[in-house]
Amino acid sequence: MSSPGQSSADITDDIRGDIRDQALKLGFDAVGFSGPDSGDTAKRLGDYISSGYHGDMGWMETTQERRQSPRGLWPDVKSIIAVGMNYGPDEDPLLLQGHPDRAVVSAYARGRDYHDVLKKQLRQLARSIAEDWSCEVKLFVDTAPVMEKPIAQQAGLGWQGKHTNLVSREFGSWLFLGEVFTTLDLGPDVPMQDHCGGCHRCIDACPTAAFPAPYKLDARRCISYLTIEHGGHIPREFRIPMGNRIYGCDDCLAVCPWNKFATPTPHDALMPHIHLRRPRLKDFAALDDASFRQVFSGSPVKRLGRDRFVRNVLIAIGNSGDVSLGASARALLEDASPLVRAMAVWALARLLTTEAFETLREEFAHADPDPKVRGEWAAG
Repeated sequence: MSSPGQSSADITDDIRGDIRDQALKLGFDAVGFSGPDSGDTAKRLGDYISSGYHGDMGWMETTQERRQSPRGLWPDVKSIIAVGMNYGPDEDPLLLQGHPDRAVVSAYARGRDYHDVLKKQLRQLARSIAEDWSCEVKLFVDTAPVMEKPIAQQAGLGWQGKHTNLVSREFGSWLFLGEVFTTLDLGPDVPMQDHCGGCHRCIDACPTAAFPAPYKLDARRCISYLTIEHGGHIPREFRIPMGNRIYGCDDCLAVCPWNKFATPTPHDALMPHIHLRRPRLKDFAALDDASFRQVFSGSPVKRLGRDRFVRNVLIAIGNSGDVSLGASARALLEDASPLVRAMAVWALARLLTTEAFETLREEFAHADPDPKVRGEWAAG
């Protein structure tokens, strides 16, 4: 509440301070304020889409007009409260790459689905803001065409690094983002300046050379895109570089020097499920649709669907060099999904002797009705 004699600036500062305190009490680790201006976001987004870097994420093109400015999404917005929640891993997320019989799941997906975690807290924050100051609010957690990272940078939470992800001086690469749009005029914080300097570790670390230049990502080459967003057969040129990464990729994030200031997440819901700490490829390869849904209930992995998930697992099996895992691939040669069958063939071509693979080809290749699967047999 305002006091007699307070200036409008003092009142705004009080409101901002109260909102910040509420957000921190609700469990958010970073809070900032941005105006609705988009800066050069529209141009950068247009360049990105016109270059085709978005791949088959057609929704980016269809929502481009609304995405390029917060006002395009909600004309009445005057301020944006940007929040971040620390999901820092408690061990090196690249550790399992040295264990090819294990599956690497991106750090962000090892706990509960962050959309659900953040949205619950954001609803409480938004409700309190609306009630306390009689304003309108809308909240977002990667659920609408909101350019979250530019907004977070404008709000002082961090900056978009050369890998295009947000980097925080306090939390490194490990912040989940959410926003509350409001009709309150709260004024902006000072935008965070870029602190990448001459470092290019993130670009050098990319297994598929997905960065055509600093601050530009070609999603079509990105392992996160290929394993999560891409619905079809993963191009052959990217399969070996995938290694044992079956859901996402943390390489460019994990090598960032600013992670030296990061701390493991204090949030129980974001801590890794036990079955995602060091999962075995052979266990994941054995999942049918029902068991996949059960294992990944409440996880962002569930949205991938069993077939695409097992597609990724089979590529990791093919890269493992572990002949004993050939039995897992062999069991999937008659799977109902042609996507799975095709990658089972590819994995077996990598693991088996020429003679053993030829024996299987004679048995299965001509009988398979799918041309993509037959193509894998022929290429093997």
